[in-house]
Amino acid sequence: MPGSSVARWVYLDHAASTNMHPAAVEAMSHYLAEGHANPSGSHRMSRDSRKVIDEARDIVASIIGCKPGEIIFTSGGTEGANAAVLGAVRRHGGRAVCSAAEHHAVLHCVEHVGGTVVAVTAGGTIDTDELERVLADDPDVSVVSVMAVNNEVGSITDLAAVSRIVRARAPRAVLHTDAVQAACWLDLSHLWPHVDVLTLSAHKFGGPKGVGIMVQREGTVLEPLILGGGQERDRRSGTHNTAGIVGAAVALAVNNNDRPETVRRLAELRRRLVDGITSAVPCATETLRESVAGVAHLCFEGLESESLLFLLDEQGVCVSAASACASGAMEPSHVLAAMGVPRSRMMGSIRFSLGHDTTGEDIDRAVDVTVAAARRLAASAS
Repeated sequence: MPGSSVARWVYLDHAASTNMHPAAVEAMSHYLAEGHANPSGSHRMSRDSRKVIDEARDIVASIIGCKPGEIIFTSGGTEGANAAVLGAVRRHGGRAVCSAAEHHAVLHCVEHVGGTVVAVTAGGTIDTDELERVLADDPDVSVVSVMAVNNEVGSITDLAAVSRIVRARAPRAVLHTDAVQAACWLDLSHLWPHVDVLTLSAHKFGGPKGVGIMVQREGTVLEPLILGGGQERDRRSGTHNTAGIVGAAVALAVNNNDRPETVRRLAELRRRLVDGITSAVPCATETLRESVAGVAHLCFEGLESESLLFLLDEQGVCVSAASACASGAMEPSHVLAAMGVPRSRMMGSIRFSLGHDTTGEDIDRAVDVTVAAARRLAASAS
């Protein structure tokens, strides 16, 4: 890394953005250099670009188990989540409902339209009893959004159970899942049968930034978020990012093929990371033992995330705090608050997230640096 004195960096922030698969980079290179024709045009070069996009659509559809025509290419997970929630409310009226642990791309939309936020369990998933009560009390729900995998703590939602409740209590509601964090760890074809809209972001599974995938079930009608040239069957206007779409499709295919072995390998490394830190640092506890293989969320009671992040960064270990820095002040994570985690633990929360190129050497280095940093902070606080 230019200008850095760190000899070797360890990147454990893959849940924020992961490295691109080499195959995706290679597939994109031609279209970045020569694929300049607008796919919406009528001449041969435009038709060639459009054909490439259709082929990418077929690849994605085969992985998710949907029809190619149900695929909509977007700019990312945030756009997809906004389009699902706002699109349903603007077209059908009614109320939006989501869990208290949703990503802000969903949560802020629901709050913006005066929707209802449902409590979550201590495990970070939506409280299905509370969801059933909310839907029973409000016959005018037009959209329910529940994430497949939580982006902070890695908890996995039972979408089949959620779907049964929504279909029984709000049969006209659009059921959306933010599956941005699920693509690397779960079989998307097992999620799709339970929902009406599913959204992904390519840079979370080894594709490029600025490309997303929205799957909208045939017969599900949403008000378009972006109007213009009528691309994507009038559901999302704007010139297609041919190279980005190709890269996203290739990355999703690689990820889908490699996932079983990647999950097995990273689950072992995740356990090595968590056990290595918690066995050596008394104040460190694992937030959830049952989570996806790529997320290890720890709370260091009595310590501050900001200080831990600074010391880890000094030693070249890249992680993230499960707290957001607002106006210079560390604010507790809304996810951890919804889970009922005490504030003293929340303020020392750190998310380590592993990816397809994480190695055992990375994990060992992260353990050594984290243990040393935590002991240093604990000693200074005593």
